[in-house]
Amino acid sequence: MTTAERTPAARAGRLRVPRGLARLRAAVLTERYPALVDAAATLGLFVLTALPQRRELHATPWLWALQAALVLPLALRRRAPFPVFAAISLAALLQWATGHPMPADVAVLLALYTVAAHCRRRLTLIAYGVAELGVVMALLRWPPLTPHNAHAPLPVWLRVFVLFSGTVLAAVALGLNVRARRAQLTALRQRARDLEHQRDQQAALAVAQERSRIAREMHDIVTHNLSVMVALADAAAYANATAPDKATDAMRRSAETGRQALTDMRRFLGVLRADEPDALRHPQPGIGQLTVLAEHVRAAGLPTELHVTGDGAALSPGAQLTAYRLVQESLTNTLKHAAPGARARVTVHATPAAVTLEIRDDGRPTATATTPGLGQGLAGMRERVAAYGGNLSAGPAPGGGWRVAATLHLTDDHPGHTDEEPSPA
Repeated sequence: MTTAERTPAARAGRLRVPRGLARLRAAVLTERYPALVDAAATLGLFVLTALPQRRELHATPWLWALQAALVLPLALRRRAPFPVFAAISLAALLQWATGHPMPADVAVLLALYTVAAHCRRRLTLIAYGVAELGVVMALLRWPPLTPHNAHAPLPVWLRVFVLFSGTVLAAVALGLNVRARRAQLTALRQRARDLEHQRDQQAALAVAQERSRIAREMHDIVTHNLSVMVALADAAAYANATAPDKATDAMRRSAETGRQALTDMRRFLGVLRADEPDALRHPQPGIGQLTVLAEHVRAAGLPTELHVTGDGAALSPGAQLTAYRLVQESLTNTLKHAAPGARARVTVHATPAAVTLEIRDDGRPTATATTPGLGQGLAGMRERVAAYGGNLSAGPAPGGGWRVAATLHLTDDHPGHTDEEPSPA
């Protein structure tokens, strides 16, 4: 509200509509009560058309029945437009036969308008033809009383015919216009409902995708760090009796891995919360953190070689995070499922157009291990690669072991490409 609207002068200048009148106006304009509105309008028209000929009505009582037959059917004009027009037309024909012109003939125009506004074009044409026939019959029965002027450009009867025909045509045109606007309004309402339904579907789909993304991130963070911690704890328990120093070092590394897991969890959950200040101080891991990841895996007992070529720092944060998670999940699977003595090799090549990754190990799966990557890990890896329009292959290597290869396309030429990983928020 503006300052001018708050002033007493502005408030005093407004016209306050009484509540009852406002409700009545809303009911009439929005047509919430069409039967009540039509009944009130019919009663008003009956009174208005009866006043000019009240003396004739009192002198000839049966004209009251003709007056009622001409006007009262309009109360049902919305429910049965064409039957109401037919009934009023019959009443007008009876009036023409009796030779008593009446102001109530205007009801024919209202009924014609209703037919044009609610009925099909065929019925509208029939009603228009009947109304035009009524105009001709009226001119034949009641010729104009004005004397003919020889100097007039058109005869009087022709001018009256043009006037009456124009009135009939105007009623039809107004009804067709109202019908078209009503159809347009119905189409707009239906479109609004469709768009609202589509918006709800898109919102539900976005929520489902976000839930899948959160589950994927939590799986990568928790599974990898717990696998490393379990491996370090087993090594510490094994070396405790013979090499206490190595056991202590393994436990320290396990504690460091746990703290790193808590940091990753806090970072990820902080991104989900808009009011978390630490989220901006803890960026998501990328290709630069692969060295630390390889060191943790080596400390857990899996010798790992890392070869990174290209300018990985120039890539978008989303692409770097995807590459990091792919390497992390692959090494975690090797750490969990490969037999002791396995070795891993990680190769990453980054260019402005694409990132290619290969993670390969030479170990055989343990007797109790399931096939690597058949759980949520492989599904999450495929989803990450698909976001960049790339492809992923995971399976046994020709010379033994397990191989994971992926390509991330970083240009707009590939479907599904996005410059950055979608925000978890």
